[in-house]
Amino acid sequence: MKILVLHGPNLNMLGRREPEIYGNTTLAEIDAALRERAAAAGAVLLTFQSNHEGELIDLVQTEGWDADGVIINPGALTHYGLALRDALAMLKARIVEVHLSNVYRREPFRHTSVVAPVATGQIAGLGWQGYLLALEWLLLTAEQS
Repeated sequence: MKILVLHGPNLNMLGRREPEIYGNTTLAEIDAALRERAAAAGAVLLTFQSNHEGELIDLVQTEGWDADGVIINPGALTHYGLALRDALAMLKARIVEVHLSNVYRREPFRHTSVVAPVATGQIAGLGWQGYLLALEWLLLTAEQS
């Protein structure tokens, strides 16, 4: 099983960026926890962060075709990343959109996701553990297929 984990703009600043909203856990710590769980399940996990939509699209186009699942936190691209959304729509993989904060309790512009219509599901507001829940769901659904 191959799973892609994509982190959008500013997520490289986790642990330092607005910890009252996003927590103190760093992106490296999130990726390490995901890698540990994926390895225990025998899954291949590729993680990638970029502040540039085109770089995320390039990774989707090169690695996404044979992926079984995608976990994506698009960051601000959630609201306007139509090119990223279109790249994800090409995939056959199950896609889980993850947000650390509950975007629906925040500013109104955060309530709209252009990624959600192509995602299988969405996890929001559960902090960094939302990534682990997304991974668990992908592993569970792979076993059931």
